Amino acid sequence: MKILISADMEGATGVTWPADCEPGTEQWQRCRSMFTGDVNAAIGGLFEGGATEVLVNEAHSTMRNLLLEELDERATMITGRHKELSMVEGVQTGDVDGIVFLGYHCGAGDDGVLAHTYLPNAITRVWLDGEPASEGRLNAAVVAEYGTPVILVTGDDRACEDAESYAPLARTVAVKDHVSRYAARCRPPARTAADIRTAAQGAMTLAGRITPVVPSVRAVEVEVDSAQLAQAAAIVPGVTRIGERRVRYTSPDAYEMIRAFKTVTTMISNHMEKDYG
Repeated sequence: MKILISADMEGATGVTWPADCEPGTEQWQRCRSMFTGDVNAAIGGLFEGGATEVLVNEAHSTMRNLLLEELDERATMITGRHKELSMVEGVQTGDVDGIVFLGYHCGAGDDGVLAHTYLPNAITRVWLDGEPASEGRLNAAVVAEYGTPVILVTGDDRACEDAESYAPLARTVAVKDHVSRYAARCRPPARTAADIRTAAQGAMTLAGRITPVVPSVRAVEVEVDSAQLAQAAAIVPGVTRIGERRVRYTSPDAYEMIRAFKTVTTMISNHMEKDYG
């Protein structure tokens, strides 16, 4: 059984503040160890539950946050940016029996710790086929086309609630409870590690290839916080401005949907100015 872990950082143990997950800060250096601890707990539980191979894909920001020197030696890790499928890189090999969304969070516009979708700000809401979409929902649509089930989701309590809408069978572990966008009631690392390990072991009962979702046209709408960013997104071929601060595009499948989404968010981020956004 081969399992992929898509490891984001905002939903990791102890992370509640932007500087906790912004590469280069003192707080980020401290939180990297707790982030790696969450991943190692999942790896341990997955192997105890019957996994024969675990691949970790770094999915946060620069995608160079996990401490490789502290990673469970039974696993391997994809680290670094500019990957074909970004947060779920590795699933396209077609032999992944289950995926773990570790350290995930709510989407832009939702009420959760460090809630956002791809960009920390600027994007105020994303919809996939008419439904509000977090990164979890977007990525779940992609992995479903490869016949890979989401078996475990970790993050704050709101992220776990969000997971019920796109992966209702998956196990969930809340490592903290939402207080505000920048505050949470946090469980200590020793406790969250035990919870993640137990859940990961149990989640292996959900692992196994499933019938791939038949590719179909996917529609994405993105709302931003200023008109000039919608104008920037509409530079991408196929993206149409449907409102002053809203754009829309369609893709023939989830694979192209997520790749186009990455392009749109890149255009948005490249058109932001420090003071005026």
